[in-house]
Amino acid sequence: MSDFVPTLERQKQILSRLTRQGRLSVAEIVEQFSISEATARRDLESLAAQGKAQRVHGGVITAEQAPPELPILDREMEQGEEKAHIGRAAAGLVGDKETVFLGSGTTVLEVARHLRGRTQLTVITNSLPVLNVLAGVKEIAVISLGGMLRESELSFIGHITEQALTEVRVDKVFMGTRGLSLEHGLTNDYLQETLTDRAILKIGREVIIVADYSKINRVSTVLLASLDVMSTFVTDEKADKKFLQAMEKQGIRVVIA
Repeated sequence: MSDFVPTLERQKQILSRLTRQGRLSVAEIVEQFSISEATARRDLESLAAQGKAQRVHGGVITAEQAPPELPILDREMEQGEEKAHIGRAAAGLVGDKETVFLGSGTTVLEVARHLRGRTQLTVITNSLPVLNVLAGVKEIAVISLGGMLRESELSFIGHITEQALTEVRVDKVFMGTRGLSLEHGLTNDYLQETLTDRAILKIGREVIIVADYSKINRVSTVLLASLDVMSTFVTDEKADKKFLQAMEKQGIRVVIA
């Protein structure tokens, strides 16, 4: 077998066909372009590395690029019903007397809202909206991490925040993400906050990712972590079932709100 089409042009044609079909197998690419399986796999790996496709067993599927993230105050109504359900289900995973970390973002904020009324709970956070929701709530001790305020997200990030994180440990970390992909893992779109989020992931015995269906099979700009960093994924009933099945096969607990 030989390559009759230059590599870049062939990959462009593969991507065009993938966009139309949603999924392509290695066998289909081999047949269409009269190339070897090894060459076909290299093409797919290249497209996946560019974030243009998502590699799956035997082929490739589309990987929707996450759009730029709007400021937190503008995102509160996006998938609002789904986020509320997710927040309630995720809060149900927290037991009284536990210590938890709540990250930034609108979905985690819903977790905070559903924790009101718990007893002897300690919440550590770098999110100003979470602080506002839980401030003054009886029986909940709130610990705020300082740092540089990211105004669009109303979250504290940077060296001071990361230094403070080395001093604390929690039972559970709750965090959102901009995109989840079987091939590319958890991704966000702001490098400085991602560095802080990576430090957050290290402080919990359990990591619980909360995200609605729109974040699944999306890839954003910056790698946060591989999917296996999480112990539990909480999402809504609109979530891609094949994606959730693949996560469960990796040993990740899936909770559908």
